[in-house]
Amino acid sequence: MYQNNTVSNQFINADSAFPVAIRAWEGYLIDQKKSIYTIKAFKGDIQLFASYFSPDKTVGSVTTKDINNFLDWMNNDRPVPCSPKTTSRRITSIKSFFKWLKTFGAIEDDPAAGIDQIAVSSPLPEILTKEEVDKVLEAANAHRRSKKPDARMMLLLQLLLSTGIKKGETLGISKNHIERENPEEPKLFVRYTGAENRAKERTIDLPVSWLEVFDEYLEQYRPADKIFPWSPRRLEYLLEDIGTEAGLKKHLSFAMCRWTCFVKDFVEGVSMDVIQRKMGVSQVQWREIFNKIKELSSVYNGQAEPEN
Repeated sequence: MYQNNTVSNQFINADSAFPVAIRAWEGYLIDQKKSIYTIKAFKGDIQLFASYFSPDKTVGSVTTKDINNFLDWMNNDRPVPCSPKTTSRRITSIKSFFKWLKTFGAIEDDPAAGIDQIAVSSPLPEILTKEEVDKVLEAANAHRRSKKPDARMMLLLQLLLSTGIKKGETLGISKNHIERENPEEPKLFVRYTGAENRAKERTIDLPVSWLEVFDEYLEQYRPADKIFPWSPRRLEYLLEDIGTEAGLKKHLSFAMCRWTCFVKDFVEGVSMDVIQRKMGVSQVQWREIFNKIKELSSVYNGQAEPEN
């Protein structure tokens, strides 16, 4: 039996009603430091699942057939049909809920154990080719070498193409996140303020050439703490301007730079373990990501267009 601090004096067992079990499970997810978004989505999924049955249905009376009937109803008979991605998540929620019940002894058998998970692949992202990378770097560097030198575009673009960090991570960089004690091996510390994201923190190698651009930028803009003290939209505009000046037909973005970085690493022979750590993704996420990177490698080399 499982007792959670969130449900005082309430023991969860096979005879427990769904509302009580869901409250206890929510407390468990909170204890496990799951994000508020994950908890909200999982809780909503199980509440929908519970609403399919009569109010007196207990968690221990649910069978594998019940779950399959619910999934069939959800996809074929419910007024609002589910997308494949939502269906996949709801299966994950159901499997997680019943696994938790079995792990803590509330039920003897897990009715969701035999339910197959639906793998949903998102479309391939758009990346830059090797030739286009050269063009955007050249366009950014032109600002750096103009009569009124401006290193900002080159600093941002080179950073994104070499580290693959996300927009939010870029905005969070402070000057003390740049390690340059050894100028031949500069590093970027990617840090998060919330405890729930600590697993995403990591250290990424920086190009030695980036430090020269960084020093020029510091002299020109003299940021107090944050390296990029502008709004997210302002940085997006900078990337858009670079893409336009480089003659791209594509929309240069943070996501495009991120994926281009990792495909470039793959093409250049960087190990898969290094790329995964650099991305800051879990092993589960990595399986799908790795397949996409392999498929996009021919695009980077200008040999093919991605098939979605």
